[in-house]
Amino acid sequence: MTFFIFLLACAAAASSGFFFKPGEWYASLNKPGFTPPNWVFPVAWTTLYLLLAWAGYRLTLIPGSQMVLALWAAQIALNTLWTPVFFGARQVLASMVILALLWLVAVAMVVMAMRLDVVTGLILFPYVVWLSLAAALNFSILRNNRSTL
Repeated sequence: MTFFIFLLACAAAASSGFFFKPGEWYASLNKPGFTPPNWVFPVAWTTLYLLLAWAGYRLTLIPGSQMVLALWAAQIALNTLWTPVFFGARQVLASMVILALLWLVAVAMVVMAMRLDVVTGLILFPYVVWLSLAAALNFSILRNNRSTL
């Protein structure tokens, strides 16, 4: 049952993509050459949300994991916020700030989880890798589109 609570939180974060789609505005932006193809995003996020839910569940089984679980909650809130700010409000700078905070929280979460349980830390590691790519992409979009934003 606990796993499904974490999965529900991830589904809520994912649902923001249903309401705030990339659309023509995103397609028209000058993006860097390392931008993944559009089909990669839903595959990556589905995988990452499943891993996040699994890691969250595993953390509930580990004594002393309250701080890591608090970071888990913070990261899912920031994750949920990014999509409407970037795609909905089209505030690329504000979304970069959110993503920088999200990255810091996620890194702290992985480091702390790794200290409690290596497997859980490794489950969370791909999330930080993806967030690093997302931050580089967000920053490049900000830099390459200053005149049109």
